[in-house]
Amino acid sequence: MSPHTGDAAAAVDLRKTYGRGDGIVEALAGVSVSFPRGEFAAVMGPSGSGKSTLMQCLAGLDSATSGQVWVEDTEITALRDRALTRLRRDRIGFVFQAYNLVPTLTAKQNILLPLNLARRRPDAAWFDTVVQSLGLGNRLSHKPNELSGGQQQRVAVARALLGRPDVIFADEPTGNLDSASGAEVLTLLRTSVSDLGQTVIMVTHDPVAAAYADRVVLLADGHLTGELRDPTVETVFAALHGGERPGAGSPR
Repeated sequence: MSPHTGDAAAAVDLRKTYGRGDGIVEALAGVSVSFPRGEFAAVMGPSGSGKSTLMQCLAGLDSATSGQVWVEDTEITALRDRALTRLRRDRIGFVFQAYNLVPTLTAKQNILLPLNLARRRPDAAWFDTVVQSLGLGNRLSHKPNELSGGQQQRVAVARALLGRPDVIFADEPTGNLDSASGAEVLTLLRTSVSDLGQTVIMVTHDPVAAAYADRVVLLADGHLTGELRDPTVETVFAALHGGERPGAGSPR
């Protein structure tokens, strides 16, 4: 039984080291953090803070050196490779900076790909809801090279939502987009949380992106240094640059 009932994902005293001997690097130094269901959380920190490592460990894409990672009621740090692969496929959604669409497939085929690989039949009504909420109804027959960057990322968001995962991990999802397309995708992630009940954990370096979240988790040198609730661009920027104590975010 998970000690984090009500959480979509959690880390307990999570440590991750790379290298050996004098060359050892501690990317995560005993991080404990939880992400409740139905929350849009942003993970931020300077380069080398451990934010990407934390996301990769939470998502089961990288192994922990020690500590525990939970997805809902499953301790994924205790799983063997095959069970971990199945969990990532069936219970976790991913949205990457580079979209990761298959260029030879249409938008619809890309959206359906994970379910097809898992031999799971899509829920037709849910497919229609996701497609319409993301404004992709007239783009389903288009291949990625026929779509704008913002449209490609919308396809990636639809792909992540379709399987109704326990949690979606978004790694710099607006990094390759112009400001208008980025705002569009962030609004869609925000809507997936507020209207569809999804849980989203997003790694970003951008205070504007972080301001869409319910909470910002701050890391530095592999340590959790604080958090901001109801973040704004100003409070995030101040926290990242030492101008304001984390936890002092004002409502948007």
